[in-house]
Amino acid sequence: MLCNNNVSINAIRLFSSLQNKIFVPVATLTQTTNNNLKSTKPEFKISESDSKIQKCLTMETLCSTVKNVQYAVRGKVVIRAAELEKELKNGVSKPFERVIRANIGDCHATGQKPITFLRQVMAICAYPDLLEISDFPQDAKEKAKELLNACGGGSVGAYTDSAGLDIVRKHIAEFIKNRDGGISCDPDNIFLTTGASGGIKIMMKMLLNDPNLKPAGFMIPIPQYPLYSATISEYNAEKIGYYLDEDNNWSLSIEELERSYQESLKRCQPKAICIINPGNPTGQVLSLENMQQIVKWAYDKRLFILADEVYQDNVYAEGMKFHSFKKVAAELGYPYSQIEIASFYSTSKGFMGECGARAGYFEVVNMDEDVKAELKKLSSAQLCSSVLGQVCMDTIVSPPKPGEPSYELFMKEKQGVLSSLKEKAQLVTELLNKIEGVKCNPVQGAMYAFPQITIPPKAIQHAKENGMEPDMFYCLELINQTGICVVPGSGFHQRPGTYHFRTTILPPTDQIKSLLSKFEKFHVRFLKEWS
Repeated sequence: MLCNNNVSINAIRLFSSLQNKIFVPVATLTQTTNNNLKSTKPEFKISESDSKIQKCLTMETLCSTVKNVQYAVRGKVVIRAAELEKELKNGVSKPFERVIRANIGDCHATGQKPITFLRQVMAICAYPDLLEISDFPQDAKEKAKELLNACGGGSVGAYTDSAGLDIVRKHIAEFIKNRDGGISCDPDNIFLTTGASGGIKIMMKMLLNDPNLKPAGFMIPIPQYPLYSATISEYNAEKIGYYLDEDNNWSLSIEELERSYQESLKRCQPKAICIINPGNPTGQVLSLENMQQIVKWAYDKRLFILADEVYQDNVYAEGMKFHSFKKVAAELGYPYSQIEIASFYSTSKGFMGECGARAGYFEVVNMDEDVKAELKKLSSAQLCSSVLGQVCMDTIVSPPKPGEPSYELFMKEKQGVLSSLKEKAQLVTELLNKIEGVKCNPVQGAMYAFPQITIPPKAIQHAKENGMEPDMFYCLELINQTGICVVPGSGFHQRPGTYHFRTTILPPTDQIKSLLSKFEKFHVRFLKEWS
């Protein structure tokens, strides 16, 4: 008790002491505080170097491989397009009423309607209560049920295996087997990805060398799709460009492949050859004989073939046909049938144009089993691709069959899209070749024309004085004067001294005619102004 009393007494004394210090009249407190502030006001001196907080990530500390990445399809001209659209929306007067985006193969953005069956199945999978609605055909419901039953918890909101849903991989394997005339395809060799680009990047990563070795070299076509050069820069690998022969419909010669290969040996180890067939941005379709030559040459050089075949549904030219590199190699027989290949496909192109679904797949052929295990491990770090995207892919590789409720409408919509693209491919080629100073090879496939344009020396000099590629200057003038958005050929690379641009053939026919009419007037005026 004595101890407790002593504690209580000490506590009271402490409280009284604090009370005497704290409870003072407000006026006294204010006066005292003001006096203290006047007499003891601290002076903080901030040096010029401290006036700005130093950031960890700056342009000086940013890795050079990131800064070296260039992606022309969404470059300066496209940025200018967005600026012009905002200005038009705000009432700024322009010599055109709207911006025409012909820069990218975004089918639905240019007016193409979605394929009904694809969207019905995707809608049901996203909202299964639609199974109870009679407006949806039975085959769409059955397809959706099949896919939902394969998903964890019966929901597309659940993760799938890293390589994708087993049922979708099985259907892809059947699709490939049918496409290639019965050549077997193992579902275990199929990997579903975020668009074809996701698969291309992961396969290029698999082909990189250790830092203590020569950098890996990737043979890419010139002109090429910027994904390849951008990824090569990002991975600090080496680009080995081989020129397509513009004078022969962008064909690929073995002599040119050999030249570029030999020239690269001092600076890198060539690991793979990338081939885009049908071509982007050039629109050519490789012949069977040309592909056989490529397979034999690549096998002799021990190169991995990266076959970008996303436009395999888009072949328009009479007498031309798509052949997969897998089928070509298999039919050549041993030893060429043993060449390693990765083939890529996407929902973004073809007749479906489902770019926003971000769905793709790749098949690996003749890959070492231990290496494939490492590929699966690398893929697992991405968790999985979009499950709705996988659903979309399944409806493409496993569409309605004859006799099913959705078959006739599906085929009508599919054939309608492809027929329209074929007509527009011919129209664009014909109209471009009528314009003075423009030369365009036939658009045999894919979704683009890549015309060569004449740029007067005076304009070339002006562009270089302003730190621009001549065709970049040309395309910026084109969009500023007409609202037409295309991509400069320099963004795809091209032979020195030649200038091009890439335009899609996707807009409706009336818009294409209007676009090319405006373009012709601009081009004639440009030649006159800068001559």
